Amino acid sequence: MKIEVTIAAPVETVWNALRDREKIRHWHGWEYEGGLDEEIEQIYFTRAVEDGTTLRLGNGDVFAVEAVEGGSRVTLTRAPLGADPDWDAYYEDVTEGWITFLHQLRFAVERHPDDVRHTLFFAGAGPVSPIEDGALELIPADSEIWYRSEHQLGVVVDAWGNGLLVLSHLPPSDQKPGGASMAILSIYGDTDRDELEARWRAWWTEHYPEQVDLPGT
Repeated sequence: MKIEVTIAAPVETVWNALRDREKIRHWHGWEYEGGLDEEIEQIYFTRAVEDGTTLRLGNGDVFAVEAVEGGSRVTLTRAPLGADPDWDAYYEDVTEGWITFLHQLRFAVERHPDDVRHTLFFAGAGPVSPIEDGALELIPADSEIWYRSEHQLGVVVDAWGNGLLVLSHLPPSDQKPGGASMAILSIYGDTDRDELEARWRAWWTEHYPEQVDLPGT
């Protein structure tokens, strides 16, 4: 499986965002106590191999950056299911995570190339997507759509210092009978993180009181 995004920036800039540890923090994952820096080191450096502007990760996933009209194309080719048996149960979750992170990469490079990002993360089990369950009522109705995919929606939120909200949902399956929903809030500047967390946590706990088993949580 391949995941692609086109970024309005030269290859050198995009490649730097993939190889500079501090830049990776601007788009990969979300903050959590004692974890993000170690996660970045493990994924992108400890077992990764560079070849020009191609990066092969230890699990077999491969990033490639190439010049295209208007900027650069980033292609992530996923290793086949079974390449890392310990993670087979999370294969779909990891794929969805990469979709999120590549769009967060584009957002960071195009909108916040030198800005510190802070994040909030929420996850829970439930058969209904947060997109359908009213989460968008927590942000202005005229917010800009950044991207859509089969299971995700990314929205630019000016009130968060020109931040980004990503909502995702995997429907119930054999692996996750209750379904799985997530929200990642990327915020910048002097946004009141504590107030935002309190408001979103109250909404999320009401709608998704049951925890879900996800990689990185």
